[in-house]
Amino acid sequence: MNDHNNNPLLCDPDSGFCAPPATAAAGAPVAPALQKPVRIVYFTDPICSSCWGIEPQLRRLKLEYGESVEIEYHMGGLLPSWDVYNSGGISKPSDVAHHWDEVSGHYQMPIDGDVWLEDPLPSSYPPSIAFKAAQMQDEHKALLFLRRIREMVFLEKKNITKWEHLQQAAVETGLNPVQLKTDYDGAAQQRFQDDLALARSLSVRGFPTLFFTDSTQNRLVLYGARPYEQFEQTLLTLYPDAQKKAYGRSPEQLFRHYPTLTTREYAVLAGIGMQEAEAVLTQMLQNGQISRFSSKNGPLWKWAGK
Repeated sequence: MNDHNNNPLLCDPDSGFCAPPATAAAGAPVAPALQKPVRIVYFTDPICSSCWGIEPQLRRLKLEYGESVEIEYHMGGLLPSWDVYNSGGISKPSDVAHHWDEVSGHYQMPIDGDVWLEDPLPSSYPPSIAFKAAQMQDEHKALLFLRRIREMVFLEKKNITKWEHLQQAAVETGLNPVQLKTDYDGAAQQRFQDDLALARSLSVRGFPTLFFTDSTQNRLVLYGARPYEQFEQTLLTLYPDAQKKAYGRSPEQLFRHYPTLTTREYAVLAGIGMQEAEAVLTQMLQNGQISRFSSKNGPLWKWAGK
């Protein structure tokens, strides 16, 4: 684990941080007007394992404090190309495979590192640009798209730089794949560059990085994968009037909010332990309420609408 500074995909489990190449900082931009009391500007990347690790926390935050916060997703450019990372003992994608398997256990989120052995990604830029193209169509569907391509790469071992997988994710999440390709080849390229420029202007040095900002531009920053309590406390420090909303925690209610859940996500949202969550989900599977996609390091459960 001594090569973190030489490769962006070797994310430090202790800090919960994935770092891209160093970039120069510039003056901070002026943020647009807030629609809700707090904006979270979230810098992420489709193949950031620590970002996948905070999905349970973000999903719970949206359920409990969605009336107080809006989350703005920006791409940070984790892996421009492997040519950038050819020293320090980390010179090829296969060097990352075992690390991803280790990180999976740390976050209790399924991640199969074998993608780096079977069909390695040359860069994280293509799926990042595809996300920006998705945002041009529909912000909500873009988030579904981002979730889907993460499931593809982390569990299904799919190389999400390939258009066939991006197109499939677009169709599955209700986007127009023809328009997505047009925007991917066109305006989304500049939008991605704008995200990279914004990250530089805010001195973002790794992912996940979340800037919490209130209506008077007071700002707090949360770096790396952190327990849910730190997300909540950061919000409440900035906006003490935020009201925690009670939400239905029955299995059916949770799956209607989020049609796909890992065991860890279900446990966090239901407020139960992993062993109990596994038992509940297994029973739901037997009842035909959900299906299960099994990966080497854990399953993904999908609502069957029953």
